[in-house]
Amino acid sequence: MRLHMYVSAVALVVAASSVESFVGDSGAYSYSKTSVGSFGVAPHRKNINNGQSTSTALRLNLGKEIKEFLGIGGQKYAEPCVMGEETIMSPKAHGTSATPVQENLKYGVDRSKADQICNFNRHYAEHRGYWTKTKFFEEAKAEYEEKGEVTFYDSNTGKALFVVPAREGRTFQDFIKETLTHGWPSFRDEECIWDEVRVLNDGETVSLDGTHLGHNLPDSTGNRYCINLVSIAGSPVENES
Repeated sequence: MRLHMYVSAVALVVAASSVESFVGDSGAYSYSKTSVGSFGVAPHRKNINNGQSTSTALRLNLGKEIKEFLGIGGQKYAEPCVMGEETIMSPKAHGTSATPVQENLKYGVDRSKADQICNFNRHYAEHRGYWTKTKFFEEAKAEYEEKGEVTFYDSNTGKALFVVPAREGRTFQDFIKETLTHGWPSFRDEECIWDEVRVLNDGETVSLDGTHLGHNLPDSTGNRYCINLVSIAGSPVENES
């Protein structure tokens, strides 16, 4: 375990040198607590109510009236975060989704890993710093320089889920800095397309079509959506071959 964490940290430090001229001095690296899973490393998921009742209610899929009576469910994270029901992630034709991931995912991500994380997983994530081993930075930077923004699409459906930079949010450089610091693409409220994105009671962040995206891990500045790159490497539906 210690060796794995050390190697991951070294990989991020090495990757930092390749983007240093773009993001500038990123300062000391800081990571949230993690646990090891079958797909790599995943942020811990914390029950908001810190009790057995919340997780049990989710497993039983209790009705709204019972959950309100028990004081669970409802808005758990600061707005504009949009909460979703556990039923979004109910079993479908392909795991939690109706279809597998697209054939030609962006950034050179591994399709098999993407399909596992998006459709057959609720807890685990790609390895910290996985994005540094892909073409993500080069392709995202090129898109930003061409269009002034970068749009991230659901790897299953091709629907737009996140856009950076937001009109009234931070810069693209800020986004890359935070992504480098935490090890996963990290989005803020104004960068989420809330017509398609939902957050469940335990922080799991998903698309309305049942794609596991990552987790909401709020910090001192607000909600922070820690998202797997393999989950947002899709192409717009009209461009899918």
